[in-house]
Amino acid sequence: MPFSSPFPTIDIPKCNLLEYLFPKGHEPTDTPIWIDAKDTNHNLTPRALLQWSKRLALGLDRLGSRPGEVVMIYTPNHIFVPVAYLGIVGSKRVFSGANPAYTLSEMVHQVSNTQAQYILAHPSLAKTAVQAARKAGLPDGRVFLFSDVPNTSIEGCRDWREFLPTPSEADAYNFPHLSAKEATETTATVNYSSGTTGLPKGVEVSHHNLVANLEQTIYMRYLHKPWNANSRPREVWIGFLPLYHAYGQLYTIAMAQKLQVPVYIMKQFQYEEFLRVIQNQKVTHLQVAPPIMVMLSKRPETANYDLSSVTDILCGAAPLSKELQNEISKKLGCEILQGWGMTEVTCGAIHVPGGTIDDSGSVGQLDPNCECMLLDDDGKEVAAGQPGELYIRGPQICLGYWRNPHATKESLSPDGWLKTGDVAVVKDGWFWIVDRKKELIKVNALQVAPAELEAVLLEFDPIADAAAVGITLDGQEWPRAYVHLKDEFKGKTTEEDIHAHMKDKVAKHKQLVGGISFVDEIPKLQSGKIMRKVVKEWSKRDAAAMQGQKPKAKL
Repeated sequence: MPFSSPFPTIDIPKCNLLEYLFPKGHEPTDTPIWIDAKDTNHNLTPRALLQWSKRLALGLDRLGSRPGEVVMIYTPNHIFVPVAYLGIVGSKRVFSGANPAYTLSEMVHQVSNTQAQYILAHPSLAKTAVQAARKAGLPDGRVFLFSDVPNTSIEGCRDWREFLPTPSEADAYNFPHLSAKEATETTATVNYSSGTTGLPKGVEVSHHNLVANLEQTIYMRYLHKPWNANSRPREVWIGFLPLYHAYGQLYTIAMAQKLQVPVYIMKQFQYEEFLRVIQNQKVTHLQVAPPIMVMLSKRPETANYDLSSVTDILCGAAPLSKELQNEISKKLGCEILQGWGMTEVTCGAIHVPGGTIDDSGSVGQLDPNCECMLLDDDGKEVAAGQPGELYIRGPQICLGYWRNPHATKESLSPDGWLKTGDVAVVKDGWFWIVDRKKELIKVNALQVAPAELEAVLLEFDPIADAAAVGITLDGQEWPRAYVHLKDEFKGKTTEEDIHAHMKDKVAKHKQLVGGISFVDEIPKLQSGKIMRKVVKEWSKRDAAAMQGQKPKAKL
């Protein structure tokens, strides 16, 4: 029998995300919500954000962009990313964010796969964006410069502000109404999630998925607190999570508006700057991934800043050990709760309810309106207390993979069950993630597919064969490669040669920071598939030998 959420079913509106975030009859406020962390006078209020979003929507109409088309952003974080997100999604277009660390080949894949018609690119990335657009077959003039300040033309690209109508013209614009059926079926975002078979796949999320996950997350966030979402003490957030990623989008953009929480947006993550913003702006709540927790624990700079304003930390994106969770909770005197999610569930599906005292390292209980099963390799439900692969169903489960029916069929059953690839244990309705069936490597909460790294390694002539795997050093996972060289290159090709080959081929978080080991052969099954379990054992053995050593490079 599937496990059901222990919480009552909640009512979830079926509407345009914009209608949910800016309800009719509620005048947007003039209180700054999206604030530049370095220049706090540079900010956007809900009223300003809504007007800018309308200008973008109407401007795209006038460019000839149609509902259902993908508009991509390719930029580091800044306060106008929420404008792009809401203007694109609200006008029935599809928002897709590209990692600003992407190389040309990675960018070409996403532009081609999404069939994006327009790209809003940061000036620092304009050259790559234009090259990617051309390689993907887009006509010239489809890339616009997109930052938080006006820009002069670069690489033949105009600034995005140049195609916007006037504020007064935009004030008359209304975002399209979606019926309940349309809200459930209309794609809002395509965020990219690495697949085990190589190139990243676009996860198709609807307006209803987003609204559902916001409602579920807000419900769980305050469940056992002495207040609710409408009567809580003032919160202040810091927005360092990347806004091309589902985790950052849900909190920094959508939930910040829904709860009217000011969020200080960092353009790039630097640890001391992160600490400084927390101290100076008296940040109360942190949404983080485990690598930040490792920094809070181990980096000496932590002691130089007053973090006493922090009352709550939510940690997601990868499992966090209970030892580290409890150490930081004691150190900062705050509540630390975990959650479980993935891009395919919009953002989250399991949370420790707010106000719970938990020192067990659990990722929590099923969100309202959710159910799950734990299955063995034969597809049978496991016995009580035994680990099994997590299958989950609920209103936040994605529509499927964008333009990839084969991958959709592999992961989503016709009756709505998502095969997650994560192995969990459940006890009395509480969940712990114990393993990852999928082979993905999680680097600073970003997913890396071993098959993608292996394909790039094999492009290097001296390499006969290769296997990539994650290695965990000091609580952080990094990509590591086991390489079998061709006979004529043995003793000649070095680790440095391979690092140099990888440098321009893949993004920073995919670099082989966990090191390279030369081996006589890569273990394989008769079918030719890499024996991942054997390679994982090598990685565990090497991790034990390498403890205390620093990774090869800093990300």
